[in-house]
Amino acid sequence: MKAMIFAAGLGSRLGKITENIPKALLEVNGKNLLRYGVENCVKAGFGEIIVNVHYQAHLMVKEIESLRAEGYNIEISDETDKLLDTGGGLYKARHFFGEEPFLLYNGDIITDADIGQLYAAHVKKGGIATLLARNRPAVRVFLVDQEGRLAGWRNRTTGEEILVDYPWLNSNEGVCGTISAFRNRFLEEIAFSCIHMVDPSIFDYMEEGVYSFTPFYLDLAGKRDIFVHKDESGYWFDIGTPEKLVEAKEYFSTAN
Repeated sequence: MKAMIFAAGLGSRLGKITENIPKALLEVNGKNLLRYGVENCVKAGFGEIIVNVHYQAHLMVKEIESLRAEGYNIEISDETDKLLDTGGGLYKARHFFGEEPFLLYNGDIITDADIGQLYAAHVKKGGIATLLARNRPAVRVFLVDQEGRLAGWRNRTTGEEILVDYPWLNSNEGVCGTISAFRNRFLEEIAFSCIHMVDPSIFDYMEEGVYSFTPFYLDLAGKRDIFVHKDESGYWFDIGTPEKLVEAKEYFSTAN
């Protein structure tokens, strides 16, 4: 099976830490973030991987060549001319994927989440995408209905909210209407874990450009079912700030 690891980001929130190195090559517990991602994908059965590169691309290519020398099957999606964000990055790499569901994995996370269970949930539910999520402190969260479908997005700090407008039936109360009609009555907040399973039909709804998955998914959820799969087990770190990098390093130093 196939996977894409998003590793093209600038890592600007990390400041001087990423001045001369891409975020995906930062090390935690003796291993860089890209290697964590590659190993997790392969362990879950996703042995064919494409990685997008942009910032300090020559260093990324060198590391990918080292991984290839170890036997990993990795292709490169070159975004050195223009950084496309996650949605645009996937669309550029669409040639890589076939007719079966594939995995998308952010290259700046460290986790021991069960990707195999995410795959099983995706196949069982039959939606166009299944997003891995967990309850954790986060400013921006997805909203999920009682059937586990993506129903909206909320900024916990500002109160900004986007609700998906799709025909909706609450099976427990027999209420028909749209999500916007019921707002917060049945919706659960949960934070995206930056790993998702996707059906290749998603490309029918995508186009060239620079855009992230959040607005794309919120629009798509009004047309096709997008499900959320919760996994509260193990650890999960987003290495997006100096503080998060320190937190991850401290966790592994204690665990060891």
